Amino acid sequence: MRGAVLSLALLPLPALAAGSGAVGENLLWLALILMSARLFAPLAQRVGFPAVLGELLLGVLLGNLSLFGIGLFDTIAKDPIIAFIAELGVIVLLLQIGLETRLADLMKVGARAAAVGSVGIVVPFVLGAFVVGPLLLPGLTQNTYLFLGATLAATSVGITGRVFRDLGKLGTPAARIVLGAAVIDDVLGLVILAVVTSLVQAGSVSVGEVGWIIAKAVLFLAGSIWLGRLIAPHSSRWLARLDAGPSMLFAQVLATGLALAWLAHAIGLAPIIGAFAAGLLFEPLFLKDFDTPRIVQEIDPLLHDQTERSLLERLRPILARHAGHQHEHMIEPIGYFFVPVFFVLTGMQVDLRTLADPAVVVVALGVTAAAVVGKLAAGWFARSAGGWVVGWGMVPRGEVGLIFAMVGRQLGVMDEAMFSVIVIMVILTTLITPPVLTWLLRRDVAAG
Repeated sequence: MRGAVLSLALLPLPALAAGSGAVGENLLWLALILMSARLFAPLAQRVGFPAVLGELLLGVLLGNLSLFGIGLFDTIAKDPIIAFIAELGVIVLLLQIGLETRLADLMKVGARAAAVGSVGIVVPFVLGAFVVGPLLLPGLTQNTYLFLGATLAATSVGITGRVFRDLGKLGTPAARIVLGAAVIDDVLGLVILAVVTSLVQAGSVSVGEVGWIIAKAVLFLAGSIWLGRLIAPHSSRWLARLDAGPSMLFAQVLATGLALAWLAHAIGLAPIIGAFAAGLLFEPLFLKDFDTPRIVQEIDPLLHDQTERSLLERLRPILARHAGHQHEHMIEPIGYFFVPVFFVLTGMQVDLRTLADPAVVVVALGVTAAAVVGKLAAGWFARSAGGWVVGWGMVPRGEVGLIFAMVGRQLGVMDEAMFSVIVIMVILTTLITPPVLTWLLRRDVAAG
């Protein structure tokens, strides 16, 4: 019996040995990415930029070392294991952002978020498809211009969300509007992509197909949040009876995030929408669930010579700091590993060789200007909450813009020159947004 068990245990070893070189190499790359990101992030913060910019620039550096004859990192950007870990990174990030966002606060800015999201899709699409495209790139097909417009309409909420989170501004009205608008942006962006793809492939698109995409998105978001908030409190109590320790809470939050991310992907939405919705399910915890010894330690100095009324007033901010943060604290350590991989890998997608052709660069600068103006126009609908902050928060295209461009290239409607233009636009909108957004947020704090 022992021999049979031993032989079963040894069965996977040949397979592991065969792939040990690739696995070992990935472990080394992950170690280098993780430590390099941790070193670059403080450097960026010391010069006044958010940590995410340091991680993006690190990725740009690693991805372009081949220009100096160093090809060590050429395979990382295309490695499926590293790509999967990076995808987990952005899912964990949006789960964290959802946990730190209160649904009631998001609902308060719902109308403005809807306006910002809708305008942030329509204006860039029109500028790209019917103005900038034909003006700067004459002679191309209408389908090519439509794909250019779809790419300009995209938004990468991961980059903006990370800036708000790094600066502790997720609770501001501007941040809530950007997050709500980004969800709407994603849904409408998928609709535009589906319509344009259908026009290229079949030459026509049905109203029913468009309606079904929108219906799926609305049903998923509304249904998952409504049903999840009904179930989550009961499931939490039931699981706590089995294990009241932090490991159970961690497993519940992370598993919910991964499950809803999968469900969103299964019905054709972006997985990050599911992860963000999962974070909204978990309400702030009750006092019995707080880190009681730590709270008592903070309260103890207040217990001398205080009237009951003044004591309660002084206790309020202490309790507020601890309210609802246990879920976030559970997920934060795993974010330290996965999230930097996503941003470093995003930076590695940037090929600086696209900057070698001056003509392409000039066209790309024009397209980038249209991309920025289109999103800043959306910020006009959130002037009371900080229109410039909201507008710039919608500017980065990141990996979403690249995905849209890749679809166009696979369908044969984009040549290498057009793809290079889009890559440069993605580079610029991704890299300039964090410092600009940081400056705007700090300016508002100083002015306030």
